[in-house]
Amino acid sequence: MTNPTEGTAAEEMAELRRRLDVLESESAIRRLMARYMWLCDTPLPEAGGLDANQRIELVLELYTDDAIWEGVGEFYSAQFGFSQGTEQLRQHFEGFFITKTDTQNAAAEMLLNAHYLTTEHISVHPGGETGEANWIHMQPWLFDDGSALLRSSRLFSEFRRVDGVWKIARYRTENVFVARRFNMRIAGPFCSPNGSNRNVTVLSCRS
Repeated sequence: MTNPTEGTAAEEMAELRRRLDVLESESAIRRLMARYMWLCDTPLPEAGGLDANQRIELVLELYTDDAIWEGVGEFYSAQFGFSQGTEQLRQHFEGFFITKTDTQNAAAEMLLNAHYLTTEHISVHPGGETGEANWIHMQPWLFDDGSALLRSSRLFSEFRRVDGVWKIARYRTENVFVARRFNMRIAGPFCSPNGSNRNVTVLSCRS
């Protein structure tokens, strides 16, 4: 005869394991998105002096093989479009880091592009193998000709566990606003992506 308390204890342990897995999965998803943002920053904070192609390959490791990357809304759908699968994502990131077709200022060198995430909502789906999350995203873009952009977007991402590792299955960005600033007066040492010192500490700007 089975002891009723044994069944209850086993059920409680299974529930604790499930809840712990949800917490660990949320943390893994948070670190995954932070890693992606880190690799997209300019100058690249990663140690080792990686070139653009090496950076792109590290970014692609964060995505599933069938992942979707899309810009939606009047502004971002035209700029970023829709990409699916590793090869299309590689072409998308090459357009940003190599050919500069997605930087909005291909004639100037980007000196700073920092990514900030706020208002986080992460949900792990029942079963624990997929999840989704939302953030509000802010980023300043500074160029060596003195021009700059301040951008904000809403991010919606889907995630999937592949061989025990959480990866990005869908990344969707929708523009909130783009504020343009020009004729920035800048001063102070700054290390640009190619290792040279540039003056980029913002003192003032006017539109």
